Amino acid sequence: MKQLTDMEQKVIELKGTEAPFSGEYYLHDASGIYCCKKCGDPLYRSEDKFNAHCGWPAFDGEIEGAIKRIPDVDGQLTEILCNQCGGHLGHVFEGERLTNNNIRHCVNSISMIFKGTD
Repeated sequence: MKQLTDMEQKVIELKGTEAPFSGEYYLHDASGIYCCKKCGDPLYRSEDKFNAHCGWPAFDGEIEGAIKRIPDVDGQLTEILCNQCGGHLGHVFEGERLTNNNIRHCVNSISMIFKGTD
């Protein structure tokens, strides 16, 4: 497991949220894999990333078995976690009709590390 900074710990372990439009992967469009910052497990492929204009990286697909969904503490949203280590990633939304898959994983950039394919 990676040693986390205070801000990474606030988001990943304490279920915080980074400010919208501030994360390093919000407009990122390189080819590769987005992995969990805490444990390094692969979470998302770059081809599943899209610009939802929401302020955070958005994905309409996930690597099979990588994401765990649980009801958020407020009972209104569905939280998404790394299935391997339980690190908080963000929330998932369905029915917005933003892509053909009709799903949006809204993920904190700080919860991920990108591994490019050269």
